[in-house]
Amino acid sequence: MLLREYWTVFAGSTTLAHLFTSVATKMLSALQILLPVFGLIAAGFACRKSATLGPTAASELNRFVVWLALPALLFDTMAHASWQQLYQPAFVMTFALSCAIVFVFVLALRMAAGRGLADASVDAIAASYPNTGYIGFPLCLLAFGPASLTPTTIATILVACVLFAGAIVLIEIGVQKNEQSGWRLLLKVIGSLARNPLIASPIAGVAVAGLHVTLAPGIETFLKLLGAAASPCALVSLGLFLAEKRPSTIPASRSTLMLSATKLLVQPALTWWLAVRVFALPTMLSHTAVVLAALPTGTGPYMLAEFYGREASITSRTILLSTLGSLVSLSILLVYVRH
Repeated sequence: MLLREYWTVFAGSTTLAHLFTSVATKMLSALQILLPVFGLIAAGFACRKSATLGPTAASELNRFVVWLALPALLFDTMAHASWQQLYQPAFVMTFALSCAIVFVFVLALRMAAGRGLADASVDAIAASYPNTGYIGFPLCLLAFGPASLTPTTIATILVACVLFAGAIVLIEIGVQKNEQSGWRLLLKVIGSLARNPLIASPIAGVAVAGLHVTLAPGIETFLKLLGAAASPCALVSLGLFLAEKRPSTIPASRSTLMLSATKLLVQPALTWWLAVRVFALPTMLSHTAVVLAALPTGTGPYMLAEFYGREASITSRTILLSTLGSLVSLSILLVYVRH
């Protein structure tokens, strides 16, 4: 009888009923946005675990995304963007500063804990490297529409060019035994960046837009078809990557939790403060910046660790944990943003 009376009072309160209905509706809406994104990741994970796709599937599909599909999407987006869309200095400063501050903070923290410069740099980029290329494009397109493609492309360039290049320079300094001239190191980094299709393709797109070149219909169709494959293939490739077993030589639980928490909580909070309190970005741009900053760690830091022969267990576990944790954190963030 008492429970029935409480329920009557609760049901009769239109304010509470409306509040819970509103929250439930927004949560369902956020999950509907995230479901296709994480569903494709889960599909790749399941295909690798069941041996439907072989051990080289992740690397080969990743090559397709990096060298063909994603460059086509980046080029097409920038080639059709106006100067007003591209000129976003406040957005650039917001996103670049949030990445740089988190990177420097974690770098100093890890070096103070006894990590060498090279290993600390790998940890720092793992805590500040959002997966804008693989998860950012499909997620922002679903959440904010086509208007989000240009800021997402700008963020991808900042991550793939500025942040990645800075980490490479620090790792190179940390691992080289013999002193190299600063010019040789600089030329090596510039050459590596110039050969990166994720950097060259949007720059070429900006050139086409600036020169007002009209692309032939056949080229337009080619770019649309290839670019449309970028998001699903990238997400499946990420699932394949997460399913791979990797040897671990050191315990990484505490470090992994710290790096993942920094990536999923500290970086988006800092981005929100910069976007809203410092640079006063328009609503759509501030929401896009915060969602992009809240993305889980991309695969780039693991590739760097493997390439330079550093301990990669912390990085790989951070990618896995932050990806799983982002399912919750992004759901809550999207509910807030849509509210």
